[in-house]
Amino acid sequence: MSTWKKSLVALACSSVLFLTACNDDDKNNVSYSTYISQNAYSQDTLDAASRIDVMKYSMPHVLGQTITSSALVLTPKTPKPKEGWRVVVWNHGTVGSGDQCAPSKNNLHPDFKAIADVLLDAGYVVIAPDYEGLGEKGIHPYLHSESAANTAIYAQKAYQERYAAQGAWMSVGHSQGGHASLAIAEYAQTDSNYLGAVAAAPASSLGFIIKHIAPQLLNKVMLDESLGVYPAGTAAMGYADLLSFAAYVTTGIQAYDTRFDYKTVFESRSQPIVDAALGSTGDNGLCLNDLRTSFAQDISHYVAENPGKNVLDYPALIQNFDENQEIAEFLATNQPATRYIAKPVMIVQGTLDAAVPYVVTKQLADHLALQGTQVQWEEVEGGVHSNVISLSKQQILEFVQQQMPAR
Repeated sequence: MSTWKKSLVALACSSVLFLTACNDDDKNNVSYSTYISQNAYSQDTLDAASRIDVMKYSMPHVLGQTITSSALVLTPKTPKPKEGWRVVVWNHGTVGSGDQCAPSKNNLHPDFKAIADVLLDAGYVVIAPDYEGLGEKGIHPYLHSESAANTAIYAQKAYQERYAAQGAWMSVGHSQGGHASLAIAEYAQTDSNYLGAVAAAPASSLGFIIKHIAPQLLNKVMLDESLGVYPAGTAAMGYADLLSFAAYVTTGIQAYDTRFDYKTVFESRSQPIVDAALGSTGDNGLCLNDLRTSFAQDISHYVAENPGKNVLDYPALIQNFDENQEIAEFLATNQPATRYIAKPVMIVQGTLDAAVPYVVTKQLADHLALQGTQVQWEEVEGGVHSNVISLSKQQILEFVQQQMPAR
């Protein structure tokens, strides 16, 4: 390149207007369609990462318009393969709905550290999207399959654009992220570069869990609580978890249907807490820990104020909430793994998971296999919802390596 051409490129790259369009050489001096920008992440560190960045990128909103989203990008310390690093997109569990809840704005979650460490050590780039509406403006459409899939699809596309990368990628996720990973597998299965999915304790069948499985589990917990097996408040916190998920689902529908009044499916006592889940703008809703604490405290107060009542009597969701037209449509449309998936899928499930019960995930996996999907079932004996990733990280790594060798 001539000195004159180098000077022109340097001048262009010094301008804020051209920062996202410039690279190390003028042959890469192009406008990106998806990648926007990248800045260093400073909230936390990970020993296996040579660097961690926050990437901004464009993606389609749940209603179709273009919006900005964010993702963490972790680069390994291993030597870069000649053909470039392969990519694993990590999809996180429920954190809340407010922008302040986004993983890119907080310390790294222990689940993420557990799986990111082994993937980075093995030589994979890890991309961890915040999901639509988290970290950037807009309401987060919680457990919306297409939105979750697009968040990952466009995040890895932005990475490939920015680094002219090799292209091969897979998805891994836990809980809400397990639901997202299965959604990605459906929406990305025609992408020849997409090679498979891992879903750990994937969120599914929420309406069925709340109406039919939760009462049985909570009755047992209440009995054990009375016998001193569990500390006081355990049942209230368990029910608070489920109600928090329900609150995020119902308020999240407002991201694409502003006419939907989420309050109509909640009793009047719990409506103010559901309002707090969304917040006043859709960007300042409560994060999960604060929301479930609010529910748990109000459940405990209700039981104390009403002798003869128990946790399940707390006036939260109306009796036939799942018959509401919008809720019924959401539950049907966004139930994961209902169709054949062309790429291999690994489903991980703890046998003692109370948040996403074993029986629900086993039924999901069996149904997916009946559709003809290649399903690898990984059962974690004694695993609960909070430790299933750390207990299965080696098996997950082996599955990823089998489908997509790092080098």
